[in-house]
Amino acid sequence: METKRETFHDHPVYSLSEIAFSLHKVVERTYPQPYFIKAEILKLNFYPHSGHCYPELVEKEGNAIKAEMRAIIWAANYQRINDRFVQITGNPLKENISILCLARIEFSPKHGLALHIEDIEPTYTLGEMVKNRNAVIERLKKEGVFTANKRLEMPLLPKRIAVISVETSKGYSDFITTLNGNRYGYRFVTELFPSILQGDKAIVGITGRLAEIEMRQQEFDCVVIVRGGGGDVGLSCYDEYEMAHRVATFPLPVLTGIGHSTNLSVTDMVAHTYNITPTDVAFALIGYFQTFDEKVQECQGRIVEVSRRLLVDEQAKLLRMTEAVRMLPVVRLTEQQGRVGVMEEKVRLLHPDNILKRGFSITRHNGKVITNAKTLKSGDELRTQVYEGEVTSVVKG
Repeated sequence: METKRETFHDHPVYSLSEIAFSLHKVVERTYPQPYFIKAEILKLNFYPHSGHCYPELVEKEGNAIKAEMRAIIWAANYQRINDRFVQITGNPLKENISILCLARIEFSPKHGLALHIEDIEPTYTLGEMVKNRNAVIERLKKEGVFTANKRLEMPLLPKRIAVISVETSKGYSDFITTLNGNRYGYRFVTELFPSILQGDKAIVGITGRLAEIEMRQQEFDCVVIVRGGGGDVGLSCYDEYEMAHRVATFPLPVLTGIGHSTNLSVTDMVAHTYNITPTDVAFALIGYFQTFDEKVQECQGRIVEVSRRLLVDEQAKLLRMTEAVRMLPVVRLTEQQGRVGVMEEKVRLLHPDNILKRGFSITRHNGKVITNAKTLKSGDELRTQVYEGEVTSVVKG
């Protein structure tokens, strides 16, 4: 016999389970098959001990949440889905990514409405990641900072290096070993700033370390970000705006070697110098010293060559001066002999005999030459010498 339904003010009263099972039947009848649904993972909620995952999915309009729904990925599906997702995108399932999932819409009387995800298409997420990456690039270019770090001048000898890495990582070890073990004996000073290097936490870790380094920027010539091993999994953080913008606008040159071999990340693009491996970063720094060394050796060679040429020129000048000095006494003697000859000719021409030959005479009184007639008196005897002979005369009057 059918049980009479309870009423309230002539309205039937239903139990919660009745409503829940009714909704279950309506949903089961209305949505009999799985559907492709696009959404964003707001929270992943993965539980390693059980292997189950309970993502919170949302659809946003700008920054506002337009719709929100709970989802379930049972452990049997999660491992398969996540492995393929890593293989295709290079990242595990995580929060704040867009997905295209194949899900059944189910309403459980006990647990309520949920999307039971059977599969996730990684290529859709990959496409969304590419779109986000391109949007970040365009934003940085529009802000005029995309090449800001590249335009910084690297110090002539980048000796003092701030390193962002993990002390126990192989990448850090390779970097330090290559840098300090260079065969040229160049010496570098490094300081490690430890940080998580992959996943969403890397953004906070690396940007935080960069802030610390900026406060002490006078102590360093450049910054190096290196990691090694682990493939490309979890490296999408280097395509995020916050990370790339911090590196692009950093006041010191930033060199990256994060092992992102399949795709060049946005952070790599905006860094001063990009290298695939930490070892390559070390070689790049050593290269600055090699270049300087080569220039010094080139200048040294030029100095030696110029000095040699100057020495040859000066030796030639000295030889010419030596020859000139050797000839100088001969020239001087010839000049003096000429002068003596001139003097001799003058003396010869001024000899009294030559003067007397020209009709001149010399008159003396008491042996003294008469130069003034007033000194004579009447009766003085004079002797006048001519060229040939002598004449005697007496002063009269």
